Formats: sequence, structure tokens, C-alpha cells
Amino acid sequence: MMKTTAFYFALGRPLAPLYSLAMRLRETLYRRRVLQSYRLDAPVISVGNLTMGGSGKTPMVQYLARLLQSHGFHPAVVSRGYGGRARLKVNLVSDGTALLLDAEQAGDEPRLLAETLPGVPVLTGLVRRFPAQRAVEMGADVLLLDDGFQHLQIIRDVNLALFNADRLAGNSRVFPGGDLREPVAALHRATGFVLTGVHDGNRERANKFCELLQARFPQIPTAQTGYGLEGPVRLSAAGMLEPAPPEALTSGRGFGFCGIARPESFRHTLETCRVDLAGFLPLDDHQRYTSGLVDKLVARARHAGGQFLIGTEKDLVKLSPYAAALPLPLIGVRMQVEADEQFAQGILHAVREWRKHP
Repeated sequence: MMKTTAFYFALGRPLAPLYSLAMRLRETLYRRRVLQSYRLDAPVISVGNLTMGGSGKTPMVQYLARLLQSHGFHPAVVSRGYGGRARLKVNLVSDGTALLLDAEQAGDEPRLLAETLPGVPVLTGLVRRFPAQRAVEMGADVLLLDDGFQHLQIIRDVNLALFNADRLAGNSRVFPGGDLREPVAALHRATGFVLTGVHDGNRERANKFCELLQARFPQIPTAQTGYGLEGPVRLSAAGMLEPAPPEALTSGRGFGFCGIARPESFRHTLETCRVDLAGFLPLDDHQRYTSGLVDKLVARARHAGGQFLIGTEKDLVKLSPYAAALPLPLIGVRMQVEADEQFAQGILHAVREWRKHP
């Protein structure tokens, strides 16, 4: 997979300067107000990244929503709804009490956020200021903009740029010649850098990368976060995520699979959780599940001697229509962000300051 990616990046390298120029021009047009940015009637926290693929945005949104809720705020999540088929100006995935769209309509990440964040409305829309405005009308007093670093149409009060601690900035080249969505100079828009998935095996490299960021952007604080196991989950009879017994991860041999941007990170998670893996099947990011693919997954698991299937929460959400007919038990792994108190207090301080001086 890595060799294939490197090959396509090599082919795309001659076009990278053109794409980079286009992104710089776009940012300039917003900065000079040729293109309009909108301020909303609530503080906006954007969770995004500079690199292609996964950097832990969804777990970070979950962490921030729960942090804000625990301190008396009423956050809402606003997402583009990538992969979802709903095409209204405003798509209400959850109103905070009821789930209104499935993963097929909402997209896997918005549906996962809606299921795992009770009390938090989740809305999607291609032009995100419309669902953002609707969220404020519904009573949200903080907006979490999922994958919002490149979304310059909404003014952000907290603008987090996330880096996966294993991948960092990839090959440091701009798409289509590399992993970057924009030139590195775009990081000046950030109010904070967050390295995600930091553990003992990558901590030294993460520390060096933080030093590089601090040297180039000394005014922007840097934080490191890790992941801790919250526990296994399963699908209820109604197709909803629910906690599973702790022994579900270790009772027999599991066959792992996932449709995420960094499948190797999930395999590492399973190994860390001491799952006895009979095999592992990486799928495409945002993989759509069909009956044919589910049959293939079960056949591969059985051939490898797997006694149960184990995937990410995002995969379980999308497998809900097939779960009842699966001949093998289906288990997921729920991880949670672990951040230090200074990072949490920085987020809360920014929101409280906005309320003092909106």
C-alpha cells in the first residue's frame, strides 16, 4: 500500500506546485475579503489537519464535546458529511435526543458521533455555515467544526491542526505529490497544534516534531494526546452501539478489519489490547459495506480460524444493517483521547473568553 501511494505521489509531483498555488490564492482571497467569511453567534472550535487521511479528528471531536458538556456547555457538531447521501442544505443526523439519519445517509463519522455523543446535536451540509446557523438556533452555545481547517468560510475561534504521531507530515509535499492538503505555511492559521496517538514507541519522534513546529511557529502552542482503551462495544438488537463485556476481546481468536485511513494504527490497537488475531483485512477509507463484502469478510475470517469479527466503531455503525444475520459475533473497540489538564483548560478558557467578549 505504501509503495503504491509513493508511486502515485511521484506521478503527481509535477502538478503539486499548481495545486499549492491554487490553495494559496484561495487563502489570500479569504484574507482580503474577496471571498466572504462568516462569524456565527457562538464560539467555533475547528478540528482539522494539514495532511491527507486520518489524524484522529473524530476521537478529538468526541473528547471536546464531552469536555464541554461536563462543564455546562451545550455543544453541537457540524460536519460536511463526507460519504453520506443526504444532500439537503441542512441534514439533521441527531437533534441530541433522537438519531434521525443512518450511516448511509449521514456518512459514517457523523453517524458515529451522533451515536456516541448523547445530548449533542450533529448536523451536516456541504456549505457548513447553514447547518452551523441551524445548530445555534437549536440552542447550541459552542460549535465543533469537524474537519474544518480548510473550511475558511466560517471564522474559527479555536483552530486546531492535528498530526498523527506516526505519520506526522508524511513526505511534506503538497497533493498530488504528497500528503499535504496545503503548503506548510497554512499552519499560521492554527491556534494550536495537537499530535495525536502519542505512545512510548513514537514519543521521541513526536517530541522532535513538536520542537520543529515550535521553532517555525513559536506563537502557537503544541499539545500531545494519546489513546486509552474505554472498552469493547457491540451492536444491540436495534443496531445501536452498546458496551460489550470486557472479556469479549480475549475470548477466542478474532479476525480484524477496518475501513479507515490508517489501518495499521488499528492493528496496533488490537495488538495492544492483546487480541489474539487470526488475521487482518485492511479496507479502503470510508469503505461502503455490501452483502458481498460482508460475505467475503466472514469467509476470510472462517478460513483463518477467526471466532469473531473485530472492527472499529465506524465499521460497526456501517455494518448495522447486516449485523443480525452475521454468523460470527461482531465486536468493536472504543478508544478515548487522553489529554493533559493544560490542554483541556486552554479549550475551556477560549470558550469562556468568547462569552465575555462575543
